[in-house]
Amino acid sequence: MTRRLVALITGASSGIGKGTAKRLIDDGYIVYAAARRVNKMKDLQELGAEIIKVDVSDEASMEKGIEKIIENEGRIDILINNAGYSLQSVLEDVPTNEAKMQMEVNLFGPAKLITLCLPFMRKNKYGKIINVSSIMGKMYSPAGSWYVASKHALEGLSDCLRLEVKQFGIDVIIIEPGLVRTEISGVVDKYLSKIPKSEVYNNMTELAVDVFRRIQRFGSSPSVIAKTISRAIKAKRPKTRYKKGRFSKLSMFMFKLLPDKFIDYIYSYKFSKMKTQTQA
Repeated sequence: MTRRLVALITGASSGIGKGTAKRLIDDGYIVYAAARRVNKMKDLQELGAEIIKVDVSDEASMEKGIEKIIENEGRIDILINNAGYSLQSVLEDVPTNEAKMQMEVNLFGPAKLITLCLPFMRKNKYGKIINVSSIMGKMYSPAGSWYVASKHALEGLSDCLRLEVKQFGIDVIIIEPGLVRTEISGVVDKYLSKIPKSEVYNNMTELAVDVFRRIQRFGSSPSVIAKTISRAIKAKRPKTRYKKGRFSKLSMFMFKLLPDKFIDYIYSYKFSKMKTQTQA
């Protein structure tokens, strides 16, 4: 009898995390759906997922969550680091405590969970670590400094980790979603309301967030990313990176092809045009 693999998914209360949990339940995995908002995961529980409350900015919370899984299952085979959020603002306006929280949730939290899971994966000589990054892990944009920094850092961490743990039969896989229809725009608004906005940048933050709101409605369904994660887990020789979601491959190809100065010019031109239209 084949043993059912145990998967832990963070940020499972909505969007990509919830979609992935549903997909893995259908695939036959033992799924532990983790998030702060456990009341948002009752539907997953009805489908067969185990629900645990985990805050990826709190080490004690993460340790407690892993202890529960090990107590129940004795192993963790798959870790999907999906929890995260986007802090959109020009660098000078972001208070230090908000910048630290962005890195805590998007980088240090995933890193802590990895270190908690690795001993069990090494023992079993098997493991899949899926880090959900973004196309912004390879790109950049104005008013996105701390979010972009967190995703660039997560990609670098993943690349180094992949080389370190391959010897133990553990794969490290990076998922780079493009535009996806999730609750992220509401989260952006939530954190933006906490940040004082100066006028010296000519409303760059507001313009950047406005662009994000406009284009996000054209994003792919979270199920597209969930399907990609499922495929990556099942692959005997998975890719190091999976680009999926609306505009992901095209955007990253253009960033790789075009010189930085030209990309900068495009951003400057676009924001200058938007500013003129706003003032008209």
